[in-house]
Order: sequence, then structure tokens, then C-alpha cells
Amino acid sequence: MTNKPELLAPAGDLERLKVAFQYGADAVYFGGPAFGLRANAINFTFEEMKEAADYAHSLQKKVYVTVNIVLHNKEADKLEEYLKQIEATGIDAIIVSDPFVIEKAKECTNLEIHLSTQQSTINYEAVEFFYKQGVTRIVLGRECSKEEISEIIKKVPIEIEAFIHGAMCAGYSGRCVLSNYLTDRDANRGGCSQICRWDFDLLDENNKIIEGDKKFTLCSKDLSLLKYIPEMIEMGITSFKIEGRMRSIYYIATVVSIYRKVIDNYLQDKQAYKYDESLEKVLRACANRDSVPQFFNGEYGTDCSYYNGRVEISNQDFLGIVKSYDKGIATIEQRNYFKKGDIVEIFGPKHEVITYTIDKIIDEDDNEIEIVRHPRQIVKIPIDIELNSYDMIRIKY
Repeated sequence: MTNKPELLAPAGDLERLKVAFQYGADAVYFGGPAFGLRANAINFTFEEMKEAADYAHSLQKKVYVTVNIVLHNKEADKLEEYLKQIEATGIDAIIVSDPFVIEKAKECTNLEIHLSTQQSTINYEAVEFFYKQGVTRIVLGRECSKEEISEIIKKVPIEIEAFIHGAMCAGYSGRCVLSNYLTDRDANRGGCSQICRWDFDLLDENNKIIEGDKKFTLCSKDLSLLKYIPEMIEMGITSFKIEGRMRSIYYIATVVSIYRKVIDNYLQDKQAYKYDESLEKVLRACANRDSVPQFFNGEYGTDCSYYNGRVEISNQDFLGIVKSYDKGIATIEQRNYFKKGDIVEIFGPKHEVITYTIDKIIDEDDNEIEIVRHPRQIVKIPIDIELNSYDMIRIKY
């Protein structure tokens, strides 16, 4: 019997955590007030960690906290107390990269330890080494091929977590020093300024600028392994990880719900399963970069990065979120411009995608209006289909 993999989602705050769980995540990971790699994220206080753990456990789900920066001397003395405070919140595991954190967590807590992708673990010898150090799960480097993942699973009896969706680094994950060098912002301490996405002039051998339509960039396309989910399930991967603690609730809801659907559809009836290309289109539309399988299928090449001609368009598909539904009236919080007469799609964790034509819009003063254009404007829309809080409205694909 095939084991059902964990679907692991990111969360930058409690709202996104709850959205991830509602849309089908089995576990969520997030950062705390220190020692994490997303310095610009809101991150969680200890009180919020406890609330997150309690909420997750009420659903028989799990939460993991990132403690994955590379420590300097001045922080080493603060680590023990921090780990004890995390443990007291009831979280299920910590995600670490520095070997000192592993040793300290074993010494002063009973926390389960997962090894971060920041260690760029891509061979079974390294996996076996950390397994012997007491690590219970390895988050593999995103540079692993499927053959390498299979070999690791066969040779080391440890839980394996692999990324299935999200942003990529231009070099080995977590090993780039361009941010440190050019902006004095440390990528291994949560301050990456994403130099790989900057535009650069290309110079010839005489240091003259090579003219072209576009400037040069190191930017990688995003990762998407939706098509390979059945294969990854059969490989025996423990956890499928989605990248994106800085992402919006719409992105999280969309990505989690689509991967949830594919995982469940395959496991429900493997023989009848058929890949649905329309889901791939929705995934591509909710992000602002193209996505490819990257290293997984061994075909990594020039089409996996932009180099020239990069275009990143801000997503405008997310129109609004349902705040409540009562007696045929949906109360909506606006996120992008929409108007009377628009044909939209409404999706949520409790129903299939609904196509609906907006024929009436009422503002907070009970005036009928034609256009919803103000940021986070609250409006009411009559609809005879029962909706739920946190259902999302998007443009029709």
C-alpha cells in the first residue's frame, strides 16, 4: 500500500496558516521571532506559535518552526533559551541548518529535528551522516534529480521532504554570496536581496557593453512538479513542500488546493488517474514567473532560467475573498478591480470551482454600485449558491 505523503505549506502569519490548513495542507511551516531565514516576513511570536500549534492539533495536523540561520558567536548563547521557548509552545518540529543547533536542541529539548534545505543535502552519504546525528527528516536540496532522491530513500531509513513548488535559487540553495558582496545583506541570515533577479550589462572582451533587447539576468524560473506528483508518491517521499512564506493568501490557497486535488485524485484511483492540464494553467496564472520541473527530470538547461527576456507581471487574478455568507448574500473584501457583469470563478475547500456572473453589487451603505475599485473595499453580492468564509474569487480562466 502506498503511503500518503504530507502536503506541507508555508505561512507568513496566522491568517495564511489557517488558509493553508483550510485548503488542504497537512502541515505548515513558519518562522519565529529570531533565528529564521525570512527577515522581511511578519513571522510568529511565541504566543502565535502556541495558537498555531493548538489550532493545527485540533485538526490533527502539524506545525514546524524554522531555526535555520547560520549562527555567529554573539547568538550562540541565546539559542538554548530560544529553543526551550519554542518547545513550550507545543510545535511539532524545528527546521535547522547549523550543526550547532542540532546539538543544542538534542541537549536541552525533546524537539524533533528536520534538516533544512540550506544544508544542500543531495547525496545519501550526507543524509546518513545527519541521520546518525539524530535528525529525523531531511529537506533535500532542490538540485536533486529523481534518481538521486530514489537512491537516498532506498539507502537511508529517514523521512525525506522534497520541494514541489516555488522559487529557486540561481546557485545551490542557501550558498549564494552575491547578496552579501553587493549589498552587505546576508542571504544565510534572512536578508537576501535577490541579486539573481537584477538586470546586468554584459561586457565584451574590451569591457564594452554588448547591446541587446534585454539586459542579462541570472534569474531562475520557478519550480513546479505538479505533473510528477504520482511518480513522487510512488518513490516514497514523506513530505511535499511548497515554498513561499512571503506569498499571499490567494497564492497559498490556489497552490495548496491544486496539489491537494492531484494527490487525492491519484491515491483514490491510480488506474483511472489522468493529469489535468487545466490545473497547471491555474498554477501558472497565480504567480508572476514561469515554472518548470528544474532538476527533477534531469533535463536542466537554458530553458530553466530567464537570462534574457524576463517578464514578471504583477498578478491581478485575485479579485476578492468571502468574509461571510448569509441568506443569499456574500460579503466580499476586494483585492483587485472588478465590476458588474464580470464572469468570475469562486473556489474554496468545500466545493468545486463555481463560474458566476456578477449581476449586482451593493456597497456598505446599501447603495447599488457598478464597479469595485477601492483597496479592500467591502461589498455585498447576491448569490444563491452557499459560500464559506475564505472562499476566493478570481477572474475566469
